Amino acid sequence: MNKLQAMEVFIQVVDTGGFTRASENLRLPKATVTTLIQALETSLSVKLLNRTTRHVSVTADGAAYYERCIRILSDVRDAEDSLIRNRLSPSGRLRVDAPTGLASDVIIPALPQFFELYPDIQLELGCSDRQVDLVEEGVDCAIRGGRRLADSRLVARRVGTMNYITCASPAYLKRHGRPMHPDELVHHRCVNYFSTRTGKVFDWYFTRNDERVQVALSSHIAVSDSYAYTAAGLSGLGIIQMADFLMAHMIRDGRFVSILDDWTNEPLPIHVVYPQNRHLSAKVRVFVDWTTELFARHPTLC
Repeated sequence: MNKLQAMEVFIQVVDTGGFTRASENLRLPKATVTTLIQALETSLSVKLLNRTTRHVSVTADGAAYYERCIRILSDVRDAEDSLIRNRLSPSGRLRVDAPTGLASDVIIPALPQFFELYPDIQLELGCSDRQVDLVEEGVDCAIRGGRRLADSRLVARRVGTMNYITCASPAYLKRHGRPMHPDELVHHRCVNYFSTRTGKVFDWYFTRNDERVQVALSSHIAVSDSYAYTAAGLSGLGIIQMADFLMAHMIRDGRFVSILDDWTNEPLPIHVVYPQNRHLSAKVRVFVDWTTELFARHPTLC
């Protein structure tokens, strides 16, 4: 027996004063209505209705049960309506973590459009290049660049691609010259980037036709933040290799000069990652979908 359906049938019988009208209103066979009422009384071991050939009336126990059924079904409908409203217009706190550069240059400028679509979401956007522990720190989802997903507790959805460009300030190139091959970088000053999680300094990669070069560079300075990294390059501390979406406007205005232009760098996939138990969250789902569309429209991240 479907208990909720039986409650609904019982309420209709009481409200209409008979089985026939209840079956018509519910578009159920009269025999089904009768069977459900009998099954309900059997399961409760209580007589809910007094029946005669002409009239159906509610017993004292039935009247008390009727009031409870009204409240229970009302609560069920409220819960269902709330879920439907939340699916159509998600609401509440959403904690997101993103790398500094992506957050400042891509995500934040587009947030007015996000809030037009989802005005009831309260977004908390953590901006850093530190790789947070989503589960331990209560983060709903994070945007990450990388080819491997190290944490098996997370689900990843690919939303874009980052391309890298090698460049230096005009002052640096005037002072030290322009390298023509990646192997020449060992004779130059370069700015390194290291992981805050592991402390590992990232190697540089170059590809031209069938030639692939991986360079591990010693340097006078290594940083762990994209803006600090860019600032080091602007200060003439050395050559840098940075995501092109951050460098394009600075190359156009002459603050940086791209070098080794006949070499390409292997694109880095961008993922939105989230704990496995958040995959049904409407807030997370709409943010992931919105981010995917945002990056697809971006000239260098799609």
